[in-house]
Amino acid sequence: MTTAPTTPVAPIAPTATASPRTAPAVPRFDTKIAVIVRDDLAVWQKLNVTAFLASGIAHASGDIMGKPYEDASGHDYLALLREPVLCYAADAGALARTHARALSRAVPTALYTADMFTRGNDDDNRAAVRAVAADALELVGLAVYGPRGIVDKVTKGLKLHG
Repeated sequence: MTTAPTTPVAPIAPTATASPRTAPAVPRFDTKIAVIVRDDLAVWQKLNVTAFLASGIAHASGDIMGKPYEDASGHDYLALLREPVLCYAADAGALARTHARALSRAVPTALYTADMFTRGNDDDNRAAVRAVAADALELVGLAVYGPRGIVDKVTKGLKLHG
């Protein structure tokens, strides 16, 4: 069997119409991180809750964190989560349903309750959560981490924040 000779193809240069934000394809991870924040919070509360929930997810697995960063000047920076974080907005009912789904599937879950806005420290926050049954928690945010398909089922029907 013979094959036709091939002619080398020159790489295609970017055109003026190419978006400067075009980036290489993002690798698809077997796992997924989702943060769900109640949609009626003040902006500062949404950001605060998201930051706290992401810090909880950072402890979900030994391999969830990437490696530390270093800039060209030799300055070191902390490691970040190794995969994208999908951020969703939900009303109180959708947040409660998502919480129940996460618990029923036993995925690692971080939570933030309305009571935690009024507490000044981690010990009091834990005590406030411990005092309330799971189905009665006044949730303002959740984060889940786990296999992609399971997290997709947990977050089914939610809309991305924005």
